[in-house]
Amino acid sequence: MTAGPTPPPAPAAPETLIVRVSGNAARAARELEWLSEEERARAGAFRRQEDRDRYHVAHTALRRELARRTGTAPSELPLVRADCPVCGGAHGRPGLAGDAVHFSLSHAGDLVLLAFAAAPVGVDVESLPGPSVVEEVSRSLHPRERDELAALPASHRPAAFARCWTRKEAYLKGTGSGLAEEPSVTYVGTSQRAASPPGWHVGDIAVPAGYAAAWALRV
Repeated sequence: MTAGPTPPPAPAAPETLIVRVSGNAARAARELEWLSEEERARAGAFRRQEDRDRYHVAHTALRRELARRTGTAPSELPLVRADCPVCGGAHGRPGLAGDAVHFSLSHAGDLVLLAFAAAPVGVDVESLPGPSVVEEVSRSLHPRERDELAALPASHRPAAFARCWTRKEAYLKGTGSGLAEEPSVTYVGTSQRAASPPGWHVGDIAVPAGYAAAWALRV
């Protein structure tokens, strides 16, 4: 019997970096001059210091890593917003002018997650939700994902929901749609193995206990 064609190898995952907010807030405070006026205004709008610290750590770490990859001073990086693919507004996927490096950023709790790639990329990290959040938010998922969650024991649903939600967020960040696309539209799955939408590859990221994270890369 003749063997069938060998399937192509899965695309390489994007480069990801996890940064702890605790232990890096003081460094970020010394690097705030790198941020734009808009970024500083957004950070200042947070009422809680821990939220400001998380934002500062995330955005100074992003600028530090982009500067290292492009040879540009952190404060001079030409950051832009692509047009939204859903409505055309200038609030789509963030990027560098000229797309020298594609990147994505997410943060939750004590974690900041960064991703870098040669093609459009998205990442998301979330704290594991409680049962009431799963019950409420899962209603917005793809019908197959809702059925998968309903078939699981209640104790397994928070982790499965978090896998699904981070994959979905990563994909929507990568496309630039964000939640302008309803979470029920694209199927990414809740099981240990992610489902990849056409033209994209989706995978999970190992993160500390209590969190879930995923990436999506255009192929």
